[in-house]
Amino acid sequence: MLLAAGAVVAGLMGLVWGADRFVVGSASTARNFGISPLVIGLTIVSIGTSAPEIIVSINAALKGAGALAVGNALGSNLANIGLVLGVTALIAPLPTQKHLLSQEGAVLLVVTALIGLLLYDGSLGFWESLPLLLAVPPLLWITVRYKTYHPTPEQLSLEEEIPRIGTGISLVWLTIGLAALLASSEVLVWGATTSARQLGISELVIGLTVVAVGTSLPELAASIASALRGHHDIAVGNVFGSNLFNLMAVLPIAGVIAPLELGAEVFSRDYLVLAGLTLALFLAVAIARRPGNPGKVISRGSGLALVACYCGYWLWLLNPPG
Repeated sequence: MLLAAGAVVAGLMGLVWGADRFVVGSASTARNFGISPLVIGLTIVSIGTSAPEIIVSINAALKGAGALAVGNALGSNLANIGLVLGVTALIAPLPTQKHLLSQEGAVLLVVTALIGLLLYDGSLGFWESLPLLLAVPPLLWITVRYKTYHPTPEQLSLEEEIPRIGTGISLVWLTIGLAALLASSEVLVWGATTSARQLGISELVIGLTVVAVGTSLPELAASIASALRGHHDIAVGNVFGSNLFNLMAVLPIAGVIAPLELGAEVFSRDYLVLAGLTLALFLAVAIARRPGNPGKVISRGSGLALVACYCGYWLWLLNPPG
């Protein structure tokens, strides 16, 4: 048991470090080849920050632990809203942008509803998952095209975060980061599945809790640090983008690799809570953007409500009724 728990901790630490190195290496390499920093921020950096979830989902599906992959995808979205955004809003009210409602928010609501239709029958098959996965490249292309001509302050600020490193060193970090991601996901999936068997709980719950929160802790730490320094303008947009990518890529990957038969609780408990929190996030931004609201920010009250909902979900998850 101690070995399995240690593997989970080591795997999570390796994923976090590997993802950071992978993003640094790939982003700086792209910049050295003349790719626009705006495009790098919208594609490589955005996808790279979700690399831990992607690699874990692929590895888990290949090893027959698809429920762990599904739990990781849904749990990461729940943690992004209830933990990362909620806690950050408690520290400092979060500025919002108008485009979050008409663009990212609207797409996220539609995709969330679509995921509900896919999970309603308790399964996730190949032909259900493939269209979502295939929709990611054109969506990225449309986003890049639009943002290139209509850049937002959040996107422009990403240019400052892209490192300037020589091509040789960049390629080394890219390779090391990818290797660390692959090795760490192997260790994490083994530790998580072994722990689940020894504790007598499902791989789904392990994915929804330990794995999801573990992969979200770096975002939480970064968001808190940014809020304390007063640089938190992109926090809300990051959550919308990350959650959308998790639903359109991380979750379907598992279904494409190995079609899954899931328990009814995936829809009736986990998905419905996610749908509710996603709607709550959308409403929090809508309230922030209402006429007469000074600063157009998500208030500490809204942050407290998001954290409370997330804590309530954990209590339900770990202490089911009956």
